[in-house]
Amino acid sequence: MDLLQILTVSIETAIGPIAAIYVLAAIGLNIHFGYTGLLNFGQVGFMLVGAYGVAVSVTTFDLPLWLGLLASIVCAAILALLLGIPTLRLRADYLAIATIAVAEVLRLLYRAQFARPITGGVYGRNSFADGFYGINPIPPGSYGIGDVDFSADELWLMVVVWGLVAAALGITAALMHSPWGRVIKGIREDEDAVRSLGKDAFVYKMQSLVLGGVFGGLAGAMIALNQQNITPDQFMPQVTFYLWAMLLLGGAARTWGPVLGPVVMWFLLTAFDELLRSLASMDIVPFLETSQIGALRHAFVGLALILLIVYRPQGLIGDRKEMLVNVK
Repeated sequence: MDLLQILTVSIETAIGPIAAIYVLAAIGLNIHFGYTGLLNFGQVGFMLVGAYGVAVSVTTFDLPLWLGLLASIVCAAILALLLGIPTLRLRADYLAIATIAVAEVLRLLYRAQFARPITGGVYGRNSFADGFYGINPIPPGSYGIGDVDFSADELWLMVVVWGLVAAALGITAALMHSPWGRVIKGIREDEDAVRSLGKDAFVYKMQSLVLGGVFGGLAGAMIALNQQNITPDQFMPQVTFYLWAMLLLGGAARTWGPVLGPVVMWFLLTAFDELLRSLASMDIVPFLETSQIGALRHAFVGLALILLIVYRPQGLIGDRKEMLVNVK
């Protein structure tokens, strides 16, 4: 068993483009749940419309890439408005039901036969990221430290996505230290008290839903550019629950919580996966088949959530008081 190889692969995954994309989506979820108290169980829906926003714009309508990225933002904002207008005046559980249902309905609509001329149906879209990698200023080669290295294209995507993460963190920190952020936190703790002070809680919650949804849409667009091939079935409901596990692991309502959570979770998931594959290949665990390892990863996420809820509900760097508020 090559423990150094397992460690190397785990570190590459923890700081690589996929982890950065999940960080960006988790920042949006943190705005929804951590700061505002909105129970969004459909963040993957924002990622789906963001991914197809750029893919459809480039492949179906022959638009330039930058317009495709703008379309991703617009699609995510429109989805937030369509979700928020009928549900944000109601109890939080209605929003939870609506978000998870709408995300799944969108997946089925995008893969439907009648949508195939636009979305590609079950076959999705591909070959739309050439423009992104065509402007890569990094010379071809391998870059890294020691055994941890990335190709020029991977490094270019990492620079862009981690740059978006830095921008999202800056925006979040600035907003949460502003009067707007104080109102948002007040809504999370006692919405009736905020209303009694003359604030329109519905408008503030809608703004929060749009902002977090836009971050989710950008994360979806980055997934599309990373894979250069997307299908609707890549955006299953479990993606949202991975994001929830990562956010709760890092710590909700903390600026760095949605950064730390995905990085740690991807490191542990990859190390767990690589370790099991090594053990299976060495016949140390003959009862374990390679095809079963993927399912065990999901079980690992569930176990991590249970342990978090029992022993540290505030996450690694969270504040327990933040998790004891009366979310409505």
